[in-house]
Amino acid sequence: MKRLAVIVFAALVALGGSAAAQDWPLRTVRLIVPFGPGSTPDLIARMIAERLQQTQGQTFIVENKAGAGGMTGTDAVAKADPDGYTIGISIGGPLAINTLLFSKMPYDPFKDLALVTMLTLQHAALAVPANLGVNNVAELVALIKRDPDKYNFGSIGNGSLSHLAMEAIAIKSGAKLVHLPFASSPQAMTALIRNDVQMVVMPATSVLPHVQAGTVKLIAITSPKRSALLPDVPTLKESGIDVEADLWNGLIAPAGTPQPVLNKIHRAVSEAIHSKDVKDKLAVQLMEPVGNTPAEFKAQIDSDLARWAPVIKQAGIKVN
Repeated sequence: MKRLAVIVFAALVALGGSAAAQDWPLRTVRLIVPFGPGSTPDLIARMIAERLQQTQGQTFIVENKAGAGGMTGTDAVAKADPDGYTIGISIGGPLAINTLLFSKMPYDPFKDLALVTMLTLQHAALAVPANLGVNNVAELVALIKRDPDKYNFGSIGNGSLSHLAMEAIAIKSGAKLVHLPFASSPQAMTALIRNDVQMVVMPATSVLPHVQAGTVKLIAITSPKRSALLPDVPTLKESGIDVEADLWNGLIAPAGTPQPVLNKIHRAVSEAIHSKDVKDKLAVQLMEPVGNTPAEFKAQIDSDLARWAPVIKQAGIKVN
């Protein structure tokens, strides 16, 4: 009888989840962004929310909950009711890399969150001041090897991908560099233009306007292959430095959200980011839509952990 009761209960739960998926969304959906207005995750969230309102017939509200390098907003998703009416966007730090940097986090990204899909890939770019006298990666490596400890690189914070990517480049090229963290991409780019730092790895969208102004040179991107959006720019790997550091954004939900509901959210969001109007808006920001499976999303996180753990250890990086 006990076994029968368990089976019946499981069946009722499954039916309940299926019914919820068929009806989702019946009311307003919150889309939490763990960074401020105008940030890349915020721009993506607003594109998706606008499209989903058109296709799903309900209101999708973007809520910015910035703080702790994205962990405040990601924690808000982790602690929300698992009913499909609170979802969120997050990035590699709060979902993966921070587990290598922080001794304690307010949530467990591997237990408290459900991965829905990767939303976008955004290329990062290795850039130098236009007056540095460097035209490619080989020339940059030769320059920093000639004068160890002379050159600085900028980042958008200790343990950020912009920091880790430059540390990996230094390790792979056998060079020593001094790290200067800044609060934002614009501040780091200003420091690069002023030659306070001699190199950065930043989102390509942050770099390109300065390339067009003639103050900065973009010498490589950190993707595994050339970008269709920047076809003339070589990859680091092509340039002899085997480092990959693509920026990505992913859609998450609280753990325990019924699988049928997650499936419907996945379908709706994947269709949204591959719609022509959203793809065109993403291309302007030098981003490409993804919309992969939860398993493929998890594989990306596992790959990031395997890639950055040895860099963090060798460079001695720790946040707390």
